[in-house]
Amino acid sequence: MRELVSEPDSPALPSVTTEAVDPVPGAGAPHLPQQPDLVQLLSPEGERLEHPDYSIDVSAEELRGLYRDLVLVRRWDVEATALQRQGELGIWASLLGQEAAQIGAGRAMADGDTAFPTYREHGVAWTRGVDPLHVISLFRGVDNGGWDPVATGFNLYTVVIGAQTLHATGYAMGLQRDGAESAALAFLGDGATSQGEVNEAMIWAASFSAPVVFFCQNNQYAISVPLERQSRVPLYQRAAGFGFPGVRVDGNDVLAVLAVTRAALAAAREGQGPTFIEAFTYRMGAHTTSDDPTRYRLASELEEWKLRDPIARVKAYLSRTGVADAAFFDAVEAEGDELAKRIRSGTVDMADPPGTAMFDRVYAEQTPHLAAQQAEFEAYQASFEGAGH
Repeated sequence: MRELVSEPDSPALPSVTTEAVDPVPGAGAPHLPQQPDLVQLLSPEGERLEHPDYSIDVSAEELRGLYRDLVLVRRWDVEATALQRQGELGIWASLLGQEAAQIGAGRAMADGDTAFPTYREHGVAWTRGVDPLHVISLFRGVDNGGWDPVATGFNLYTVVIGAQTLHATGYAMGLQRDGAESAALAFLGDGATSQGEVNEAMIWAASFSAPVVFFCQNNQYAISVPLERQSRVPLYQRAAGFGFPGVRVDGNDVLAVLAVTRAALAAAREGQGPTFIEAFTYRMGAHTTSDDPTRYRLASELEEWKLRDPIARVKAYLSRTGVADAAFFDAVEAEGDELAKRIRSGTVDMADPPGTAMFDRVYAEQTPHLAAQQAEFEAYQASFEGAGH
């Protein structure tokens, strides 16, 4: 499980260097040399590869399902970005380019597993049966997320960077003490690995051999800071310092992500403790819709990564092997159109909640202190009635 290889005939993926590199002034990170330690099962050209430690059998139906997931999640993301640009959402964190990492990880989970996301795991939410509108309502400011974490096995979004790794580790320790044959899957970005909370979570997970998998989507930038400014070594190698395995997988290869995450979760459920997965991918869009990535990265870098598009390689494989035909691809595109319409109409039709709604779900039973705050807020609102406001 520890031997990691890449396909020599496939285009080299950029990687982390162990020496400081000065970026092009005012442009972004430089081109990075090849990193061979990469699990890959599907090349950027859509050629099926084998790996000695991560063999996976996927049926034709499952392959078509993975492609459908990728396409529909991207369509959701594109529509949400457009809605934000039109003033319908306060902000949006795009997953463009990271679909394979999220779909592969999400589909690797068993029914009893629980995911602990950041604020970008829309693809994982999709695999857990969360309605896209329940995610969008959070970014519209209607609520804090409209889905049931227990029913879906998908926790609420965490905006505080890295905090969800502590939640996941604590939850995993609870599973361990309950004797449950389940695991927690904690999502984080490359920037979060610099946070104290993440390191504390990994110390606890290692110390108690907790059934948790840390899934890092290394999309190359912590907002505007390139990876080589964050770490002297590839991120997956940090796991050794905490005492558990680390593996780097091609995050644009949905099959490789599925295989690696499935193996890590199985090991966690079997009592082998945590694993750190570094899904090596790229953020094709902005960090959020408030960000301008042209200020810190080169256009040529973006064009290079477009050649590794996670959807294109699956489509190429399906077409080459005859697993899917033009009618299938057309049907998925049509389904995407319908999804986009539902997202748009559902978003625009969302009613604004009353101001007092923020007091409703703070505690199971409202405290006297919170009740006093609500009364003060209601009196403040009432003071504007009839004043022409």
